[in-house]
Amino acid sequence: MTNPRPLQAREQNLIDLYSHCQLGMTPKNFYAKWDVNHEAIARICSRSLSTVRRWFSKGRNYRSPMPSDLRHLALMDFLLEHFEEIPEEFLKILCSLKGHK
Repeated sequence: MTNPRPLQAREQNLIDLYSHCQLGMTPKNFYAKWDVNHEAIARICSRSLSTVRRWFSKGRNYRSPMPSDLRHLALMDFLLEHFEEIPEEFLKILCSLKGHK
């Protein structure tokens, strides 16, 4: 097992910025902005389709999304908005982080 990497001031500042960031987008706003279906929103947020349907329900079937869901949608919105500006190499690194320890 290797020792964890020590954090420098730059990394500490990035953690502070991220932890104080009020990033969030509601499912209804995401749905209104992008031509997606409930299945796509479920995949983005790693939720079941029935959970996502409850976010759009009215009455006693309605359930509020969790703050992590709002953050997932805001991050996806950011990636979709800035997709052309993001270097392909960065996207490869980002997607290869799955399962990275």
